[in-house]
Amino acid sequence: MSRLQTNIGRIRLKNPIICGSGEHTMNEAGIRAALASGAGAVVAKSTNESAAAKSQLDKTDYRVMDDAHRVLPWDFNVPREATLFCRSGLVQQDFEPWVKQLLSLDKLAEASDSYVIPSLILSGLDQCTAYAKEIEKMGFRILEVNIGAPHGDEAAKGAIVLERDAGRIETIVSQLRDAVKMPLWIKLTGQSEDPAALAAAAQKSGADAVVLMGRFMGFMPDLETEEPLLNTSAAIGGGWALPLTARCIALARKRLGKDFPLLATNGARSGLDVARFLLSGAAATEITSLVMMRGYGALTEAIDELDAYLAGRDKTVSELLGASADRLQSYAQQPDRAGFWHQFAPPTSPSAGVAPA
Repeated sequence: MSRLQTNIGRIRLKNPIICGSGEHTMNEAGIRAALASGAGAVVAKSTNESAAAKSQLDKTDYRVMDDAHRVLPWDFNVPREATLFCRSGLVQQDFEPWVKQLLSLDKLAEASDSYVIPSLILSGLDQCTAYAKEIEKMGFRILEVNIGAPHGDEAAKGAIVLERDAGRIETIVSQLRDAVKMPLWIKLTGQSEDPAALAAAAQKSGADAVVLMGRFMGFMPDLETEEPLLNTSAAIGGGWALPLTARCIALARKRLGKDFPLLATNGARSGLDVARFLLSGAAATEITSLVMMRGYGALTEAIDELDAYLAGRDKTVSELLGASADRLQSYAQQPDRAGFWHQFAPPTSPSAGVAPA
């Protein structure tokens, strides 16, 4: 058995690196490239029945920023640590031709021990359920349903739904679970006071796995023009989000139990970051914005880095899973260190410790 193998409930992946849904998985060439990278699975660009969500794709815009919030040229050679700030929309193909194309690609994926996963993004629940039934009938092996898209509050009314209410999530997942028997992965938002409670609602209602957590919405002024960058708020994600997502995963593991599969998204910039998510309790990681910024080779790099890390420690993915999360302690459990804080207080001289300009 490969040290990279991981299990998401009844699904075995050859490695825990998944190419997440985005513009880079919106056509056959992109999905083929993602499969060729060696990813354990590829999630196709999401679809739903909303014409408004499709037309929103024509109003998309994207910027890559460095750690000083300066816009970088989009040359697919930006630093791994760069941040993606963007508006997005949904695939503009009609449902039937899109999923037929995906089915042929999933057959191709099966030959290389991988998966192509259709993604539905919630607009109307009844139509989403009808699409889920059709996807199962066609013979797909996994379905992801995104009910935590960050753009939900900004998009045209009814185009995309962003769910933050546990009761509503129970209703959605229960209806989908009653409709299909195939593995059902539910993608949730981090824009909530308690994402673990949302994950618990999805688990209770029959989800096979939960993906945590969707990107946040941000606002960025442009210092040169003094206008809002992109003219709007937009979804933002970057390496800075890794500790936030890792904590969300660790708390969800504590609440949902060690045997319930969790997947991470938002924050991974390397194979070592995937290892960090494994230690936090995520059996796999969806990498999205890194691929958009640096190309499909970023997936291969991440796989190789993770494999080298595991080989160096003589461990497997399963041995890493949750190891840090299961040692997570509260503040109250920490030893007393009276006066310890003094050595971290800054010098009191006004200029001391300030680097020259």
